[in-house]
Amino acid sequence: MDQLAVPAADVAQARTDILAWFDRHGRHDLPWQHPATPYRVWVSEVMLQQTQVATVVPYFLRFLARFPDPVALADAPQEEVLALWAGLGYYARARNLHRAAQEIRDRHGGELPADLAALEALPGIGRSTAGAIHSLGQGRRAAILDGNVKRVLARWHAVEGWPGRSAVARHLWALSERYTPAQRCADYNQAMMDLGATVCTRRAPRCPQCPLQARCRARASGQPESWPSPKPKRDRPLRQTRMLILQQGNQVLLQKRPPTGIWGGLWSLPEADMDKTPERHAEAIGLKVDTTAHWPRLRHAFTHFELDIHPVHLKVSGAGQQVMESDTLWESIHETGTRAVAAPVARLLQQLREHTP
Repeated sequence: MDQLAVPAADVAQARTDILAWFDRHGRHDLPWQHPATPYRVWVSEVMLQQTQVATVVPYFLRFLARFPDPVALADAPQEEVLALWAGLGYYARARNLHRAAQEIRDRHGGELPADLAALEALPGIGRSTAGAIHSLGQGRRAAILDGNVKRVLARWHAVEGWPGRSAVARHLWALSERYTPAQRCADYNQAMMDLGATVCTRRAPRCPQCPLQARCRARASGQPESWPSPKPKRDRPLRQTRMLILQQGNQVLLQKRPPTGIWGGLWSLPEADMDKTPERHAEAIGLKVDTTAHWPRLRHAFTHFELDIHPVHLKVSGAGQQVMESDTLWESIHETGTRAVAAPVARLLQQLREHTP
């Protein structure tokens, strides 16, 4: 039988069961639910991409305390936005959030648009995020398909294939549209996300607690974890870089990365070619090297590659006139914790602080 040709009565019963489960077991006290404004829903949805709720909550509270509305976010310098995002990773999310806030300020009167297409046109807002804003924040019917919902639907209907493939994604979207109700749409969408997060988990799903257990094809197979199909494995290339911890007295040299690309817009440590000695790099920018210490290698995983960082701590002296450009600065070692830096750089700076009186 066509998986989309589900009888209307079965669709209605599934919705009823899901909503009844949500009323008793769903999450009702998440900070972005009180109040569930379009802005608060938007920020939470962006933060929750690739990130667990427990990690997001403190970031969300700090972010909203500083940027309570789109205009406050739009008016802030990007560096301050990135500083409050530091540690969440996937920094393109923060840059897009900031750019979208500026478009909302300049083109939409400071309010998120109520039109789905207009929402999707904003930087960093895809179809599912737009649907979440539209339903959870604006009280209108819209389907969603985040990672949790994909997993629930893929198991419920035993949808074959990796959801990242366009044909599989289209199938899951069609299912999501089929089941999303006109009434209580926000509760239904939250219920589906909660089911995926707390019951239909990636590993060891708690099928006996699921309101869909009697109709779930994956459970009937006896191997619910077989759905959805995993992403095809690809070897991630390994790259190398040398980071220089240039210390002069109680200051360390920081360098701002380009606005786009890996760690775009964040402060970092200067990098040197692996085939060039650290001392030569320091001397090239007008610094005299007094001592050199090679710290243990640090490996950092990105989505598409892994990076081996080879930190070198150099105590230097001299004016270093050539480094005083707009994208570099000497920062007090004990104040580097306030800068927007990537996680591995933060670890190196923390190590430096611990060893600097």
